Amino acid sequence: MNETNFRTLDLNLLRVFDEVMAERNLTRAAHNLAMTQPAVSNALKRLRESLGDELVKRSGYGVEATPAALTLWPTVRDALAQLRESLAPGGFDPATASNAFVLAMADATAAKLVPGLVEVLETEAPGVNLRIVPLTTRDPRALLESGSADLAIGHFPGVIAELTAIHLQESSPRFLHQRLYDGEYVVVMRRDHPLAQQPLDLDAYCAARHLLVSFSGRPFGFVDEALTALSRQRRIVLTVNQFFTAGRVVATTDLLTVLPRHFVEVTGIEPALTLRELPLAVPAVHVDSLWHRQSAHSSAHRWLRAAVERAARPGSVQHRFGIDPTGATTIAA
Repeated sequence: MNETNFRTLDLNLLRVFDEVMAERNLTRAAHNLAMTQPAVSNALKRLRESLGDELVKRSGYGVEATPAALTLWPTVRDALAQLRESLAPGGFDPATASNAFVLAMADATAAKLVPGLVEVLETEAPGVNLRIVPLTTRDPRALLESGSADLAIGHFPGVIAELTAIHLQESSPRFLHQRLYDGEYVVVMRRDHPLAQQPLDLDAYCAARHLLVSFSGRPFGFVDEALTALSRQRRIVLTVNQFFTAGRVVATTDLLTVLPRHFVEVTGIEPALTLRELPLAVPAVHVDSLWHRQSAHSSAHRWLRAAVERAARPGSVQHRFGIDPTGATTIAA
């Protein structure tokens, strides 16, 4: 877009563009904007004429963005978010706020973080609501892009590596992340399992029958990647999508599974289980929070990230939080 077009551009059209991009559906965008669908279509038509690009095209029951629209959208979202934040009187006050936040995480992560988060709600933000939704992928960027979650928390090695590489080339990456804690995974079996009374070596481990916790259902995890590097493999006979389900199953069968050590301690079934160290080296398991860049300027979101960071600290639930309403915290991008 040239300078002349920018001077004459109706900036209200950018709000329509942002909503259409978020929803990928004109009807839902119109509802969110309290506009009619013809009015949304007309706004898009005017914006197309100003920018010289189609921006979106019909696709199935919604619309598909053009490459130019995908390039423009992050900048528009950032600008609108900063404007909304600047116009919000007094910013975010947790003591009086009534925000609702959506966090995506696995049950093992929730077992570690949610008690501390409940503590902060009770002591600092009694009107704030949290909704925890299942994490079903190792790449939650689409979830954050669509606004279905405010924050995703989990082990995202591929995403973090990609974002780190992107950050070396871009000053404003679309997603930001923060390291919360390092997890330790252990082999878990029932207390009277035949392998429970002897050292667990690699041969015995590979010969056993295994249960894998897989968010996607794919029967291949980070342990299998490490085994492949050793030209070994294990027999996975069952996959489930929750760590708690895995613990319950192995407590009553001869299957082995791999669980976060901290999670076993809070399942309530630890006395029925035996834990063994993995008989092979695996990459470190880092747990990170991940969010969209558009949230970076929001004082409410900064407060949320600070609350999560404090909940991840050892023994956090035994301490009062006293979270700074500005949400000041160290954020790695």
